[in-house]
Amino acid sequence: MKRSIATVCLSGDLRQKIQAAGQAGYDGIEIFENDLMLFNESPSVVRQMAQDSGLEIIALQPFRDFECMPATKMQKNFDRAERKFDLMEELGTDTLLICSNVSPQCVDNFELAVDQFGELADRAGRRTFKLGYEALAWGRHIRDYQQAWKLVRHVDADNLGVVLDSFHIFARGRDLSTLREIPGDRIALIQIADAPWLKMDVLQWSRHFRCFPGQGDFPVVEFMESVLETGYNGYISHEIFNDEFRSSPCKRTAVDGMRSLLWLEEEVARSVPDLVDTEAEAVSHLPPKASVRDFEFVEFAAHGDDNATLVNLITSLGFRKTHHHRSKDVDLYRQGDACIVINEEPDSFAQNHYLVHGLSVCAVAYRSDDADGMAERASWLGYRSFEGNVESGELDIPGIRGLGDELAYFVQRDDTGQRFYDVDFQPIESPALPPSAPGTNMRIDHITSGISESEFLSISLFYRALFGLDIAQPQDLIDPYGIVVSRTATSKDHRIRLPFNMSRSWGASTERFREQHKGSGVQHIALACDDIVAFVKRLDPSIQLPIPQNYYDDLEARYDLEPDLLDALRTHNLLYDQCETGFLIHFYTRAFNGLFFEVLQRTRYGNYGENNAHVRMAAQARLRMIEPSV
Repeated sequence: MKRSIATVCLSGDLRQKIQAAGQAGYDGIEIFENDLMLFNESPSVVRQMAQDSGLEIIALQPFRDFECMPATKMQKNFDRAERKFDLMEELGTDTLLICSNVSPQCVDNFELAVDQFGELADRAGRRTFKLGYEALAWGRHIRDYQQAWKLVRHVDADNLGVVLDSFHIFARGRDLSTLREIPGDRIALIQIADAPWLKMDVLQWSRHFRCFPGQGDFPVVEFMESVLETGYNGYISHEIFNDEFRSSPCKRTAVDGMRSLLWLEEEVARSVPDLVDTEAEAVSHLPPKASVRDFEFVEFAAHGDDNATLVNLITSLGFRKTHHHRSKDVDLYRQGDACIVINEEPDSFAQNHYLVHGLSVCAVAYRSDDADGMAERASWLGYRSFEGNVESGELDIPGIRGLGDELAYFVQRDDTGQRFYDVDFQPIESPALPPSAPGTNMRIDHITSGISESEFLSISLFYRALFGLDIAQPQDLIDPYGIVVSRTATSKDHRIRLPFNMSRSWGASTERFREQHKGSGVQHIALACDDIVAFVKRLDPSIQLPIPQNYYDDLEARYDLEPDLLDALRTHNLLYDQCETGFLIHFYTRAFNGLFFEVLQRTRYGNYGENNAHVRMAAQARLRMIEPSV
């Protein structure tokens, strides 16, 4: 598959866009006419810039409002086309992309359109140029790819092909049956774009909410499978209109675009290997499959009084120090299957992280069936590796740069079932809760990150492409000071749950955390236990987030709860939610440096307590007004 990107996808001037595309590893680039018009160098200079970056200029686009205009305007349209052909010669490209007419002056006359495109194809052919025709989903009379293909087929010119854009196809439905019938050599170009499913004006949807494959909800893998069935073997090119991409660093966006194409190729090759040359070739170039299975540990960067603050909180939650690292100033605290590592090692990554962010999560480790394979997969996708200081006899745990300044580790258990702490840590004597004590069988249920708006789509791709997680559609959470947009990444068996939140509102919970934390990172760690009511009765209530009594009055009105349960909820600042199959009981701790814990009990309940999110955010905002340091 030859990979390309349109300059409209990227921020900056044309030179910056071309350089970013070349550095990201694309083979080709589409030149968006506006980018060329606003550039202060000649088209021949642009041609040389592309060559220097190892890029083929695969097309100039778009040529607008051509067909079926009034007779007085058609000669001007042909003159415009000749000027574009001159420009293409200077650029060194042989293809002009034409989009269906959106002008109110355009008439609905199929035969006339066939004649006009026939003449345009003749003119282009005399100069050895090719034309690609694309149906815009909001076109005046031609607005879907079936109509565009009908026109191209009737013109019957070897140098005129149809452009198939996944956004325009899915914006009007999901019928790919006609696409599979188009001969591959009659397809001029495949343009790929993903998007969330939205009910809105299609033009606004297209202009603001397109994204890279794997970042949205469109069935882009199905689209590419249909494309390959046609025998098409040309470029696959991004054409993305997105507000965040226009305002984000172009190099980062270009790299994410390349990752998305790699992910898309992998998905297609694994699902239908016979469509990608031979099965052996299709699979041989792929990285190991994603293989994260659970959370192994969460690592905090801490020092001095902040360390004491964290230890006081987690020991109140039942954690006990069970191990100390053999060669580093690192302690391990455990509660059931949940492991928290606290790192105070001088001159380490953790302490550098602490100097920037204060008391914070600096790494999350994931249990994997193939830790080295996950590191190889990350490298294939262009994520940076991390190598720490490893002493003789210690585990060399593969790591990568993950969300924000945090690390992601991949930990693999050996055949004997040894855990990471059996090798790198020495056990210490520590008082522990009796094994039979209710609520002590804890595990990490989910880890929520607070991120910036510009990272929202990139993190979606990170979890989907690297981790192989399912990404849910975004949902809005109501904060007293704005809207928090939340999305979740979840493994098939729900052992790994990774919500991530962003907000455009400076006063909302997520942005308050990012301000205090000085950047994006883990904001919320949820711990699952087996009997939360018994657990909370042993808990020091001063660590809990207080919940207004009015909440419980509303809860009593909404649900038919047993009086004893309702009284326990009210007494112990517990929140409650239910679904058709079960219920959730949970509470939150007070925050430290913007970060907080949640303890929950699930009973046939698969969600995240979203119905209580506004209660939690309002309680946190109220507490922050009373105690500004919280």
